[in-house]
Amino acid sequence: MAAWGERLAGVRGVLLDISGVLYDGGEGGGAPIPGSVEALARLKRSQLKVRFCTNESQKSRGDLVGMLRRLGFDISEGEVTAPAPATCLILKERGLRPHLLIHDGVRSEFDQIDTSNPNCVVIADAGDGFSYQNMNKAFQVLMELENPVLFSLGKGRYYKETSGLMLDVGPYTKALEYACGIEAEVVGKPSPEFFKSALREMRVEAHQAIMIGDDIVGDVSGAQRCGMRALQVRTGKFRPSDEHHPEVKADGYVDNLAEAVDLLLQHADK
Repeated sequence: MAAWGERLAGVRGVLLDISGVLYDGGEGGGAPIPGSVEALARLKRSQLKVRFCTNESQKSRGDLVGMLRRLGFDISEGEVTAPAPATCLILKERGLRPHLLIHDGVRSEFDQIDTSNPNCVVIADAGDGFSYQNMNKAFQVLMELENPVLFSLGKGRYYKETSGLMLDVGPYTKALEYACGIEAEVVGKPSPEFFKSALREMRVEAHQAIMIGDDIVGDVSGAQRCGMRALQVRTGKFRPSDEHHPEVKADGYVDNLAEAVDLLLQHADK
């Protein structure tokens, strides 16, 4: 790999994943990853622009930010790009009425959306809501439509909580895609449009930005496909095999957010 100075030169904006980078979720709200609270504070005191880009779909954006602030993080709701608000905009623009297969914690994001006589399905990380009955109902709604439309809030395979690895929305989305013979529209990482919306909010060009995440596909590959650089942290869902992925190579691997911030403050925007 090239030297860190070459890999990080010209970075003006930093996109941060949340789960697995700032904290691991779990009982009682989860726990900060060691050093991440201080690292974020240092990053926000710098000249670099910072935005959070998350596929969180079990909590509303307000609840997520409230929880992170209780854990000690300096973060505001307006700094977070999340899939539920983005999906609501798409539904309104296209006049779609969704059947919602989502977690109760994020349902408030859809309060202003008409869900009568649904003509599409929205699936998110529903957690314990992924029962056979609920999956089958979503399947039935899609199969009754002449032109079935399925939105998936992200497509992650799994994520990490303090108790261990947890299935994410991706496997359930794949099941509906297979059963219905359709392809979901992904709102969230690794969708290029999702990354581009975060860049617009941050007001930097892709080549001036870097993504820091724990997911080699959703975070690293998705960002690189948009023309950004990407670092993978060895926290959260990271696995040693990620560093030998057959198709994706991060621009750098770091032990945690603290190490990433050390390197960015030393080499970025030069």
